[in-house]
Amino acid sequence: MRLDHVSYACEPDGLAATAERISDALGVDFVRGGVHPRFGTRNMIIPLVNGQYLEVVEVLSHPASDKAPFGQAVRARSEAGGGWMGWCVAVDDLMPFEQRLGRSSVPGNRKFPDGQELTWQQIGIKGLIADPQVPYMIRWDDGTEAIHPSQAREATVKLNALTIAGSSDRVAEWLGTPATHPLEDVDVEWVAPNGTPGIMSVTFETAKGPVTI
Repeated sequence: MRLDHVSYACEPDGLAATAERISDALGVDFVRGGVHPRFGTRNMIIPLVNGQYLEVVEVLSHPASDKAPFGQAVRARSEAGGGWMGWCVAVDDLMPFEQRLGRSSVPGNRKFPDGQELTWQQIGIKGLIADPQVPYMIRWDDGTEAIHPSQAREATVKLNALTIAGSSDRVAEWLGTPATHPLEDVDVEWVAPNGTPGIMSVTFETAKGPVTI
């Protein structure tokens, strides 16, 4: 189990402007992602080292965004002003999570201009909506490694740490991992919630030094 990516819901002035602010802070340009037709969303990404990435995501005026939990989550966070929406962990097997949550994972996809298609299965967005401190889980389909978002460009920025308002015990129970360190490749600082739980900040190592957003 590893951290795959972090998701930032766009602010009121939209996807491009939000991405530009983050891009300026980190000192690197975003890569255009694309539309997630099953979810009614679109994104822009910054590839990170260690096979991770940051996405800024925007909800579209599309029927899918009203039905899909991911679209609902993005809309709710953007309507609240935007900001960190959630974090996602990559796993080799989603079955234990399906059994624990009592529902099946759902497919996702994004098509590239050259006809390639990035596909995956994910679960846990409903949990994130109910309790924003918990991550959702993803399994990328076999054969998609070369077009994983982290491979869109050579990465120069590293994700060092997450600060999450919430309970490490709660997240460890959700993931089925030790409470002391639920992820193998990122530091997590837990702080007591003062309001809604969830990601408070993410710290990156950049050419300019540490940057916290």
